[in-house]
Amino acid sequence: MIILEDIKTAIKRDPALRSGFLSFFEVFLYQGVYAIVLHRIAHFIWKLKIPFIPRFVSQVSRFLTQIEIHPGAKIGRRFFIDHGSGVVVGETAEIGDDVLMYHQVTLGGTSLNTGKRHPTIGNGVMIGAGAKLFGPLVVGDNSQIGGASVVTKNVPANSVVVGNPARIIKQKGVKVVEKVDTANLPDPIRLEFERLNEKIKKLEKKLER
Repeated sequence: MIILEDIKTAIKRDPALRSGFLSFFEVFLYQGVYAIVLHRIAHFIWKLKIPFIPRFVSQVSRFLTQIEIHPGAKIGRRFFIDHGSGVVVGETAEIGDDVLMYHQVTLGGTSLNTGKRHPTIGNGVMIGAGAKLFGPLVVGDNSQIGGASVVTKNVPANSVVVGNPARIIKQKGVKVVEKVDTANLPDPIRLEFERLNEKIKKLEKKLER
């Protein structure tokens, strides 16, 4: 059952949970678990084209969990929201399997027009705390979005992006096996300034000579 998978995923992916029999019950205190369970119910009713009720369920979920997921959003299997407060997922957002998302993430739109206007997230993606993804962009499988990044363009598979605007800092032709330490991600802007500063120093030495 897909909801049971979500619960097992929370137990597996949260290191704060203590091992043992009681961890299965402790996970029911997690707002991320309630949010995804209520969303699956709302989305099922949404697909039946029943008015009002899906939005009512999603608003109850928002009130209880501080996580807002539009009932129209498509979410794959084994999805886990860690902490969760402040997460917003728009109507036409699509999230693949085995995605890990942290608090204050936004999958938002940039247009008031109808149609596809929210991000599509591939399988095995990790989205760090506070990241904002806007528009109908695509994040490829197994990619990682650094905390507080602002993403407005497509992200290739097996990439790591950070910054505002987000820049690719790591990309491989194969799956990224080792997860990047999100607390120690490099600053691409600072690195570029350092490179330019080093180049200026070399030019100054040449002028002196």
